[in-house]
Amino acid sequence: MNYAILDIETTGGSPNAEKITEIAIYFHDGTRITDEWSTLINPEKNIPPFITNLTGISNSMVESAPRFYEIAKELVKMTENCVVVGHNVAFDYGFIKSEYHRLGYEYKRDTLCTVKLSKQLIPGHKSYSLGKLCSELGIEITDRHRAAGDALATVKLFELLMQTRSNNGSSMESLLPSAQKYK
Repeated sequence: MNYAILDIETTGGSPNAEKITEIAIYFHDGTRITDEWSTLINPEKNIPPFITNLTGISNSMVESAPRFYEIAKELVKMTENCVVVGHNVAFDYGFIKSEYHRLGYEYKRDTLCTVKLSKQLIPGHKSYSLGKLCSELGIEITDRHRAAGDALATVKLFELLMQTRSNNGSSMESLLPSAQKYK
C-alpha cells in the first residue's frame, strides 16, 4: 500500500472561504519514505496577519508561487493509488477537495487520520494534537506550523503507529475501515 502523508497551511480555518498557502507530501510505502514534494501556493487572497504570525508565510512569500490550478494536475497524478494520510486529515483533505471543487473537479482519495489511529493504537494521552502528542512520544518537530515540518512529524508518528500495529498483530488493512472512504 502507498501513502501520501501530507500537511497543508491555509489562510484560515474554513475550506469554503479560505485557501491553501503551502502543501508538503511525503510518499511512503508502509516501510519508508520513497519521495517528497512541497510547494508554496499563491492563495490569490491576502494572508491574515495572525496566520503569518503562526506559520511565517507572508503575502510576499507566495506572490510568485504557483496558484492551485497550476499544481492541480500534478497533485492528482502524484497521489493516484495512494491513501492520503494526515494528522486530523479531514482538515487537510477538506481544503484540497474544496480547491478542486472550485476548479470543477471532484478529488477522491481514501484517507487515514493519524489522530484517530493514535487514539486506537496508543490510547490514554491527554491530547492528540500533533505538537503535544509528538512531544510526549519524543518525536521532534522542526518548522512547526509549516507544511514540510508538520508532514515529516506526521510521517514519524505514522511509522511509530505502524510499528505499534505490527507489534500487536493488527494488519494495516484491518485498520483501514477506520479510514475515511472518499469523504
